[in-house]
Amino acid sequence: MLFNFQLLEQVGLIDRTSHLPNKLSGGERQRVAIARALANDPNIIIADEPTGNLDSKTGKNIMDMFCQLHQKGKTLIIVTHDASIASYAQRVVTVHDGKIIRDSQHGDQDD
Repeated sequence: MLFNFQLLEQVGLIDRTSHLPNKLSGGERQRVAIARALANDPNIIIADEPTGNLDSKTGKNIMDMFCQLHQKGKTLIIVTHDASIASYAQRVVTVHDGKIIRDSQHGDQDD
């Protein structure tokens, strides 16, 4: 298990540890939520729009971190509307109006 400071460093917030939540931006709060979700070293991580409030560089850093977690054997389920985020996945399940319209493995999407 990683200590909270290590997680905060991984999500780029080590310099904000003394700030109260109301002094953090939306993107910073989102990164705190990611760090908190990882604090107990879960085997399955469910992330709903994990990069939605982040700039592209920070979003890439978060996705790279998720990829490292997956390489360590963690299962990640990511909900996103962003095709660039979905491109990180080995499997993409596309849902429209509550119905699965496509279930594809990495490399066989017809986008």
